[in-house]
Amino acid sequence: MPTHLPRLFLTRHGDTPWTDSRQHTGRTDLALNERGERSARLIGERLRKNYSFAQVFTSPLQRAAKTCQLAGYGEKAEVDANLVEWDYGSYEGKRGKEIRTDRPGWRLYRDGCPGGESPEDVAARADRFIARIRELTGDILAFSSGHIIRMIAARWLGLPALAGRFFYCRPASVGVLCYEHDNRDEPIIFKWNYMRLPRE
Repeated sequence: MPTHLPRLFLTRHGDTPWTDSRQHTGRTDLALNERGERSARLIGERLRKNYSFAQVFTSPLQRAAKTCQLAGYGEKAEVDANLVEWDYGSYEGKRGKEIRTDRPGWRLYRDGCPGGESPEDVAARADRFIARIRELTGDILAFSSGHIIRMIAARWLGLPALAGRFFYCRPASVGVLCYEHDNRDEPIIFKWNYMRLPRE
């Protein structure tokens, strides 16, 4: 069994129709499109060549769970509700420019969403997931969605919720969070947008 401190491989799901159209996709349970399915398989091939994982987690939403399955980790994966994407409330399905037409200056990681989650709500979920990971050893793989992944990265580093905006991640990409010097007091981002696949 691995004995080193956990490394967390955060994998964003492959493309869906709404990632292509840049619509906010929170709890709408969209399927992957053809490119998203192809990317999921390729991510799995690349991960399996280089890593083995002590545990695998996935969001319950099908775009993440299907990415997990197509990557070859579906049978091993445990669903964790803390990995579900941000609840955008009345902004669900809208593009950022549409929201800012009605609400100039709106920023997700500062303002949250009416009828949905606040940044503090999402940060609390990220903190719960991180606390779970920090009790484990070895390499951990998690499949989820873009905005919650960004919040997990910020909170891993001990940054406020607002800092999630700095950690953009592409669809079908992997970020690796770990510790420098094998020291729990030194959390770092080791890789970001790692193994992302070129867009066609």
